[in-house]
Amino acid sequence: MSVVDVLVVGAGPAGAAAAIHAADAGLEVLLVDAATFPRDKTCGDGLTPRAIHSLARLGLADEVTRDYRNKGLKLRGFGGSVTAPWPEGHYGTVGSAMPRTEFDHLVVRAAVARGATLWEDATATAVTREGRSIGEVTVRHGGVDKQVRARWILVADGVRSTFGKLLGREWHRGEVYGIAARSYCTSPMSTEPWIHSDVELLDDTGTVQPGYGWIFPLGDGRVNLGAGALSTDARPAKVNTKKLLAHYAARKRQEWQLGPEQDVASALLPMGGAVSNVAGPNWMLIGDAAALVNPLNGEGIDYGLESAEMAVGLLQEGRDLTLVWPHLLRETYGEAFLLARTAARLLTYPTFLPLVGPLGLRGPVGAVIMPAAARLMGNLITDEDRDLIARAWRLSGAAVSRARRDTPLWSTTA
Repeated sequence: MSVVDVLVVGAGPAGAAAAIHAADAGLEVLLVDAATFPRDKTCGDGLTPRAIHSLARLGLADEVTRDYRNKGLKLRGFGGSVTAPWPEGHYGTVGSAMPRTEFDHLVVRAAVARGATLWEDATATAVTREGRSIGEVTVRHGGVDKQVRARWILVADGVRSTFGKLLGREWHRGEVYGIAARSYCTSPMSTEPWIHSDVELLDDTGTVQPGYGWIFPLGDGRVNLGAGALSTDARPAKVNTKKLLAHYAARKRQEWQLGPEQDVASALLPMGGAVSNVAGPNWMLIGDAAALVNPLNGEGIDYGLESAEMAVGLLQEGRDLTLVWPHLLRETYGEAFLLARTAARLLTYPTFLPLVGPLGLRGPVGAVIMPAAARLMGNLITDEDRDLIARAWRLSGAAVSRARRDTPLWSTTA
């Protein structure tokens, strides 16, 4: 049997970051993942200044931004376009992008270098309960079942969170979620210092879909090109995301001199904290497993990195985490996520985006609204910001929170 202070299940950005923070705190850490690194992950690969800020706290920002940096976001659609630089503020003005095959491997290597033990080809399959706490975890490592006893377990096994389900995690599909497909294409514009989003996303019939297409330059001769749509159980997105991606790539091929789409992959993405039962006395879900994803843009790396640091900060307080962790998530992200979920839900109504899109992207109105939207899409508003946009966002978030106080938001039902 292996005995450690912290078992981290899942070695994506959130899990590997948690392993780094825990090891830096002097804890003995075992990090397990079902894959063998390097491995791919369906993602847009973008890293906002907020993510870079968290990477700086891990000592990894310089390595991530060494070969490519971006300045902000270019939005296009409905006959208009807006260029929105990353705003000056708490997180800085440097963004980047790196294929997840490389990025995740980088963070995992850093975790091992800082003292964590890594088991690859290792899946957590069962637990032994001691009261309401987890006593032992069965990990199938290289085809052999091994027992692990840990004081704390951090669950970071991604959007499907198989291990989280075993512990009681429930995803509320009535709330808005994302479906997306991603590819890589060669392009002579791979060093373009702006990430690009097309909010007028058309399918092959010319129908506007509730989502956006993206092109994120990677600085290595390629771009990450993808398309995603928002959906709910009541209004499911009636689109094949891989076909949507192919249609979007065809529209962009000449402008970006794109090569064929390679490594096409799709994913389904719970968003905005729409999961219940994310903690027990000695365990917590973090990152994508806790649906820490912005419903307006599908971004989750920054929240994953932040939740890793927050979770490790709670470990040595000796408290029952069952209510403490979801309360902290609601206090930190609740208002913003509920407001973003409400806005994203509006986008799933077929007539909404064609109606408001032209107003937002054309003329003087667009010049005011869209830089603010870019700031929101970049997850770049903090509690310290005191400008008009930040105050309006917080006031709106508070109002929506009161109106939707019974909606699932990291609820505890078990």
